[in-house]
Amino acid sequence: MSKLPVGPNYDEMFNPNILDEKTRKAALKAKEDELDPMNLFNINWRKADGTINKVILPKAITGVDANIVVLLGKDFPSGSHKVGPAYATLIEGAVDGTIIPGKHHILGPSTGNFGIGVAYICNLMKYDATVIMPDTMSKERYKRIKQYGAKLDLTPGTESDVILTLEKTHELCKDENNVALAQFELMPNYRFHRHVTGQSAIEAIKNIGNGRIASFVSAPGSAGTLAAGDHIKKVFPEAKIVALEPYECSTLMDGGRGQHRIEGIGDKMCTLIHNVLNTDFIALIKDDDAVRGLKVLRDAGDTLETYGIKKETLASMRDYFGVSGICNIIGAIKMAKHLNLGPEDNVITVATDGFDRYDSVIEDLETRYLETSTTVLKRWFKDIFLKADTDHIADTRTPEAKNRLFKQKEKDWLPFGYKQSYLNRMKSPEFWEEEYHKVFHYNEKIKALRKKVEA
Repeated sequence: MSKLPVGPNYDEMFNPNILDEKTRKAALKAKEDELDPMNLFNINWRKADGTINKVILPKAITGVDANIVVLLGKDFPSGSHKVGPAYATLIEGAVDGTIIPGKHHILGPSTGNFGIGVAYICNLMKYDATVIMPDTMSKERYKRIKQYGAKLDLTPGTESDVILTLEKTHELCKDENNVALAQFELMPNYRFHRHVTGQSAIEAIKNIGNGRIASFVSAPGSAGTLAAGDHIKKVFPEAKIVALEPYECSTLMDGGRGQHRIEGIGDKMCTLIHNVLNTDFIALIKDDDAVRGLKVLRDAGDTLETYGIKKETLASMRDYFGVSGICNIIGAIKMAKHLNLGPEDNVITVATDGFDRYDSVIEDLETRYLETSTTVLKRWFKDIFLKADTDHIADTRTPEAKNRLFKQKEKDWLPFGYKQSYLNRMKSPEFWEEEYHKVFHYNEKIKALRKKVEA
């Protein structure tokens, strides 16, 4: 245990400026060497100057009056905010003594970014790891995982077949030497996003519009990011929390199943850590709109100047988003229209990662379309962004909707050995408050372990 690199606690991940000056300075220096363990202290939504890493989308792009603010995850260590839940899950296990270096082998069920995060964190914290994921994800994901020294165990299918990775993970965990950082079911994921992402979102909209959040929009994936909405609702009770799904795999909306192209979201399940009590709406996004929208913002150049969008503006954002980020932006536009939001209102969402793992996705797009000329990109821009409609939005604030989502959760998780009594507890707000307040317990335990290691 004494050789285990120990990074920040939850408070320090929200605000690294509370670290001592020596540690903060060493962390910023470590960005020059990706595999320096001091990068654990760079797991936060901050830029080097301490401000939240975000972009306010030009209204010429969104076509709505409301301010759409996107938190940018591409500058997290490993290139995605998923590294945060990976670290949180591992460090909680380390301080609890349930994950022991030299004994336990780490498993990371994922469709990509969380698996990359697991591989990265295990590299820095000196654990062996295996990432379990579908066999048709982008090749950039596989390359990054191997680059960090983790093994790959591929299961059949696509993004929406993640249930197969869970089955494989639970099977491998019969070996007591294997421990899963199970993002879909373990609460450190919830705690990280509620405490760190939720507070960061609130800080991000200060001095924008009316300084309040009208809506927080995010595709679930593991539903960790949606936990930020629980914190947002504590500060802005009127905020509407919106879960986005692929149109092609509308499990939360109506139990639908299907394959889709938006890597990182839509997993044919209601994840265990999804607090459906605070999900106000579900909206569907067509998968190819997200992929084509990424192509537009990457390559439209000066084509969109007729819409008042300068070439330099697009160039500045060229690497900010991946496919799921574009999905979230489209969802934010839809909700701004659906809620009739005005120029003082703020919609906030997240870009989980940047473009660096999507070259092959764009290559695939270009093989599926006969032409992707600037004329085509201009048409796509108008259809995908400016003409984003308010179709396929469901209000899930009714008791009937909540009951349907709880039934979906029971269908998904009882087969994995969870008790009905445990699932029933999730129907109470007190359950989620108790889980969240463990943050403060772990804050102290992580600091104590760090002091012990440094002594």
